Amino acid sequence: MWLEKLHLTYFKSYEEKAFTFGQHVNCIVGENGSGKTNLLDAIYFLTLTKSAFHNQDALGIRHINDFFLLDGVFNEQGKHIQITCSLQRGQRKVFMADKKHYERLSDHIGLFPVVLIAPDDTDLIREGSEERRRFFDGVLGQAVPGYLNDFLQYNKILTQRNGLLKLFAERNYLDEDLLETYNEPLIVLSQRIHRHRVTFMEKFVPLFYKFYEFLSSGHEKVDVIYESEVSSPDFPAEFRRNRSRDLHAQRTGKGVHKDEYVFEIDGVTLKKFGSQGQQKSFLIALKLAQFELLKEEKGKTPILLLDDIFDKLDDRRIHKLIELIDTGFLAQVFITDARPERSQRILEHVKADVRFFEIEKVLKAEG
Repeated sequence: MWLEKLHLTYFKSYEEKAFTFGQHVNCIVGENGSGKTNLLDAIYFLTLTKSAFHNQDALGIRHINDFFLLDGVFNEQGKHIQITCSLQRGQRKVFMADKKHYERLSDHIGLFPVVLIAPDDTDLIREGSEERRRFFDGVLGQAVPGYLNDFLQYNKILTQRNGLLKLFAERNYLDEDLLETYNEPLIVLSQRIHRHRVTFMEKFVPLFYKFYEFLSSGHEKVDVIYESEVSSPDFPAEFRRNRSRDLHAQRTGKGVHKDEYVFEIDGVTLKKFGSQGQQKSFLIALKLAQFELLKEEKGKTPILLLDDIFDKLDDRRIHKLIELIDTGFLAQVFITDARPERSQRILEHVKADVRFFEIEKVLKAEG
């Protein structure tokens, strides 16, 4: 599976641009600010129905226009599939496969798996547990059928229950029967999502170990530990016993939204004790484990997006990534770089077909 053609209209910095990509390595070069990362984000958006870099879809619309349109053609074993995404300001985004509308956007996610390695990945280590949950939920959403719908339903009911708790506090009353209509589905969904996460981690962690060893010259022991209160057999009772605290805090204090993924190196926290090199190897190992797991679960090789990695990685880690291209483990790869001569030097001996695309920086139109 690979992206053969992409047409952008009024997406971010692009007025209108069409690309025909190669099946293997596509290197996007140009000055900083020319739109290289925006092109990767267009591919990400077309595969996962959202931006990799911001939560508001409307930020994808070029600032002087009222809509954007992304149109891509994926090649899956010789069969061409056209995926179209459009967004009008103030309206809901529309996704179509071969000009037929999806009933639910979640039906699209996972059909064209993608993995992004970008400079902001360090937030997984530096920031709080929410960032780590977001990463793993993103992988699970692509890899595990039904997970995304359960996750979206859980968050919908969680938001409703939190709103109800706030209303009870404001009006100084409690309707236990009404609250229970939210308690039961949250408990059931928490347990179901927890089972998905446990099964997923049993597959994911060994892959992570393998890639960290591949990338690292050290002998340190690394780990990703999934922690959840939902694992307790008494979780349903504990959830209900927490009612008083929930009413006081005006939010739900127990459930899978409180789960944690702990990153460790030699038994201590990676954030505090891992060197920069160890943290980089850890992050790339996470993404490569994501890549292989998606490959196994979906039966198709994901597209790999590498944003500005040559600036962030040392020669040894870059060589390891190139090795994965040469061995055929990676299929279609997109790489951005502000220094064309560096990319040409690094990629000149790659066995796979390499295509270069130069993005010219354009001045913002007045509006």
